[in-house]
Amino acid sequence: MTTSPIISVFDDLTGVATLTFNRPEVLNAISVPMADAFLEAVKTLSGQPGLRCIVLTGSGRAFMAGGDVASMAGTPEQIRDFINGLLLPLNEAILLLRNMEAPIIAAVKGPAAGAGLSLALMADIIVAEENAKFLIAYNGIGAVPDCGCTWFLPHKIGATRAAEMMMLGRQLSAEEAKGWGLITSVASADSYDAVLATTVKQVANGPTKAFGAFRQLLDQASGRPLAAQLEAERQAFLKASHTKDFAEGVSAFLAKRPAAFSGH
Repeated sequence: MTTSPIISVFDDLTGVATLTFNRPEVLNAISVPMADAFLEAVKTLSGQPGLRCIVLTGSGRAFMAGGDVASMAGTPEQIRDFINGLLLPLNEAILLLRNMEAPIIAAVKGPAAGAGLSLALMADIIVAEENAKFLIAYNGIGAVPDCGCTWFLPHKIGATRAAEMMMLGRQLSAEEAKGWGLITSVASADSYDAVLATTVKQVANGPTKAFGAFRQLLDQASGRPLAAQLEAERQAFLKASHTKDFAEGVSAFLAKRPAAFSGH
């Protein structure tokens, strides 16, 4: 029986989709078949009605230990074909995910290294177990970061600390990553599942379209002058004001009750 390198599960009741990297025997090191399967799973989610939250996680002891380095040996042509076979579908999947409205949560246990770090950084929120480790790892094989690491990492922790992680091989524990602003929360092994479930529920029950607009504004802010960002915020606010969630939020505020958002 063939086991899929990506396990995709969607819960119709909560609107939560979970994508699991599933090569636990190699700490979920990403291969070309896994990259292709990830893209196909993301494409399916992009058309999923009722999607409210996406959770990325890994099977076994790791989130993801990076790319499959064993496949990076060979002739220049073989190496080129492997890198393109890996990164072209991953890059497409990352862009699709970041253009969706549903918030993304990375649930990290064990190492998130190389491409695993990049894919965790892509998430809006990272919930880590206390045994999690975060490292760039590319310096160990004489390569450069990929999958958006050079965009996401300095956005989260600044260029100086990003250079420290790359050039000095700095590995961060979960607590250090929290202190650096790299991740959102850290939980013990005993409380991790509960903390993750609470976070997912809170995000999935939120105003999904507003969250999507918020992510787009954050992603575009650094490339815009202030005047353009102010106008983009105004336009996004006007668009949000036409949603059912906005009407519900205002009604709930005036009635002094919790809002029950539907994601519409």
